[in-house]
Amino acid sequence: MTIGHQSTDAGRTAAPEIPEQPGVDPRLHRFATVKDSFGDDRQWHYLDNIDLLAERGVTPRGTILAVHGNPTYSFLFRTLFRDDIDWRVIAVDQLEMGYSERTKRIRGLQDRITDLSLFTDSLGLRGPIVTVGHDWGGIISIGWALDNKHDVVGMILTNTAIYQGLGESLPKALQIASAPSIIRTMTSGTDAFLRGTINLSKPPLPSEVKAAYLAPYRGSKRRAGIEQFVADIPADAMHPSRATLERLAEGLKGMKVPSLFLWGPRDVVFSDRFLRDLIERVPHAQVHRFENASHLVWDDADVAGTIAEWLQDVYGDQKPGDTAVPSLERGPKAVSTFADQPPHVPLGSRITELAEDPATADLPAVVEMNGGPDGGRRTITWRRLEERIADLSAGMLAHGIRRGSRVSVLVEPGADLTAVLYSCLRIGAVAVVADAGLGVKGLTRAVVGSHPDFIIGIDRALIGAKVLGWPGQKISVQTLPTVDRAVLGVTTSVAELMNEGSQMRALAADTRAEDLDPDEDALILFTSGSTGPAKGAAYTHRQASAMFSAVGETLQLRPERGLVAGFAPFALLGPSLGAPSVVPDMDVTRPGELTAAALADAVDALGSPAVFTAPAALKNIIDTAGELTTEQREALARVPSFFSAGAPIPAPLLRQLRTLMPNAQSFSPYGMTECLAVAAIDLDGIEEAGSGNGVCVGRPVPRVEIAIAPVDELGRAADHAVTTAGVTGEILVRAAHVRDRYLMLWRTTREAMRIEGYHATGDIGHLDDQGRLWVEGRLEHVIPTAEGVRTPVVIEQAVESVEGVRRAGVCGVGPAGTQQIIAVVEMEEDHRPGRPAQPKPAPHELEDSIRRTVRERTGAEVTAVFTTTTLPTDIRHNSKIDRTRLAAWAEVALSGKKAKL
Repeated sequence: MTIGHQSTDAGRTAAPEIPEQPGVDPRLHRFATVKDSFGDDRQWHYLDNIDLLAERGVTPRGTILAVHGNPTYSFLFRTLFRDDIDWRVIAVDQLEMGYSERTKRIRGLQDRITDLSLFTDSLGLRGPIVTVGHDWGGIISIGWALDNKHDVVGMILTNTAIYQGLGESLPKALQIASAPSIIRTMTSGTDAFLRGTINLSKPPLPSEVKAAYLAPYRGSKRRAGIEQFVADIPADAMHPSRATLERLAEGLKGMKVPSLFLWGPRDVVFSDRFLRDLIERVPHAQVHRFENASHLVWDDADVAGTIAEWLQDVYGDQKPGDTAVPSLERGPKAVSTFADQPPHVPLGSRITELAEDPATADLPAVVEMNGGPDGGRRTITWRRLEERIADLSAGMLAHGIRRGSRVSVLVEPGADLTAVLYSCLRIGAVAVVADAGLGVKGLTRAVVGSHPDFIIGIDRALIGAKVLGWPGQKISVQTLPTVDRAVLGVTTSVAELMNEGSQMRALAADTRAEDLDPDEDALILFTSGSTGPAKGAAYTHRQASAMFSAVGETLQLRPERGLVAGFAPFALLGPSLGAPSVVPDMDVTRPGELTAAALADAVDALGSPAVFTAPAALKNIIDTAGELTTEQREALARVPSFFSAGAPIPAPLLRQLRTLMPNAQSFSPYGMTECLAVAAIDLDGIEEAGSGNGVCVGRPVPRVEIAIAPVDELGRAADHAVTTAGVTGEILVRAAHVRDRYLMLWRTTREAMRIEGYHATGDIGHLDDQGRLWVEGRLEHVIPTAEGVRTPVVIEQAVESVEGVRRAGVCGVGPAGTQQIIAVVEMEEDHRPGRPAQPKPAPHELEDSIRRTVRERTGAEVTAVFTTTTLPTDIRHNSKIDRTRLAAWAEVALSGKKAKL
């Protein structure tokens, strides 16, 4: 049957039949006859919710005009028609596409822009209008917006491109499809191009969705528009559409309206290089990258939900019919300025002070443990470190690294990393720090997603950059042979930059950077990726300075003490605080393998330093203590304080560490990449707190406030803060050293900042009647059962109290509100480090013991228990159990299907 209404097309042939489409209300379909750019009457198909809004009594705030690309049609935008978007939404099928007319005309880029303007004129569309464009529909929507600026109040683009530079290679998928010898076969002669596009999504689209995308393109004649679109890519200067593309690309820079870019970075056609180009042209745009989404980002991610939130933030106060353009400054902001914040101290200024003071200039600043049988080490003094930073800063400026340049730093901890980081900070370049502990995939996502202008890396990192196609100009740490430089695309080296900078300084050339604004970006630090793809937390200079100060106070770092960074990223903190730093001889990507001997040697290098390690290292340090020499035991006995963070530390482990570091005060600080110091507790405090629901992490550190967003029966956190004792919910933090935002994650930033003045951590816990914070797990891991919400840490603690259980992970399966609790455990006798093995049903005796213990201690009921040789954990800390992965495995395994952990 024919679905839809036919309007303004009297005397024309009947509208084509449209099969029922998943997610599309049949009442949305419309047909209209409009003069096209050649002066002919042409029939358009489009989706329009104006009648549905009227039925609900809603006066639209404005109109959203959605334009698809190739080879999709209006069906792509079906999720935009939702009740929380009180705008009229019009999604067109361009002529030759979808269910609009096949005209046998060849339509170029300008023709399509003109066609769209004639169509909107026929409907009498006036502002306020927000344009939405996907794929090549993004270019056409930009062209329409530039021609109708007086009506446009906003612009949304998803996986599109506005500029293909002359001489730049087309994406390989388009190179293949547009090859003269096969373009017709690939695009119109067969449905290969169409099927290739809809098969890009992972996991695959549902069969009924695929069928809907295929339906209007049955037969070669109905696919002619697909061929036209591919042929109209203006890749060379003589292409008929090249002039139009150039005009649009330049005109886009003048679109001063609120803008939102939503992106699927797994797109094989429009990669992040096209997103970078768009951001350069519209720097005020807000951006969200859906890390696992592909070209059809509308199907792969909640694009429509993100748009609904953005519309509310930007236009929420606008009255229907009001054409005023909202401020570009609307949207999620950084956590409000904290009243009790420390004075701003420029990052790295302490290095200069210590280098210029004769009493400290020749004391150690950075110690490199070279390893090997001789236990060699290299010491860099404060004087030498300052010289290296001054030389490198001057060399960077001469090389074109400027204030605001984004520099991905892929250098092993030591003097080179310290010099590179603090040189970036000194000249105002933004240092992107994503450590190797993220693994190859995680590191690739971090580097590519941060859009660096430069990459400074060791050989191994530059090889990865070449093979994996990481963007940015390449700079090696050491000077490479000419052949290697050419192969890796290296333009210069850190050593060469230092040499050039030293000569400039010797000639008294002006190598100073401009005065830096404390509220400009300074650092992008990536999270561990333990709760999903690693996120880039952006810090301003002011926030980073406050963060370094907060961590220094919490760890009691002082110049005379120094820091052993058993978790490599913390080596960067010491120099800013005037504390000498050393990283033990270890694989920085496997912090859990730090040995007692390596730790002792690092301690000995600084005398009596504070020690910081990843939680996963603690047990291995204890297990390898038997290998210590008398001198190494004496070195560890000199440690005045010990810290470990990244996961709560059980009191028994801290007690065992006292046998190795008897004079150290043992702290377990709580924090996160977004706010490195939140709370802290020592062993005495842990023992005083005793047992409870979760792990006690102590009271807030100075200048930090903690509150709770209560959870409901389905485990959803509220949008308000309370400080009432005993209330379980999402942990909220207010502090001057909270990160500014997440990089190109507009929606994630918005959610984390939904309660004014606070950062919502994503952790769940409660405050007790003495103001101490207890952590109970992650918000996304709570288990809403029929008997109430359960939190994972409490149950895991109960399971781990059963004899023979080394470690436990619990998760929930089933619908929220009726979830069942599943436990997966490592047994002491079966534990083997490495990749997780396939879990097996636990022996009945063990299962009964675990169920009984959990019931007695928590009141919760465990449905099933499995054993495995090792639980999945995050890569960076080797300690946070990946409960999401456990839940995904359990859902499949309990359904009777074969599952892999």
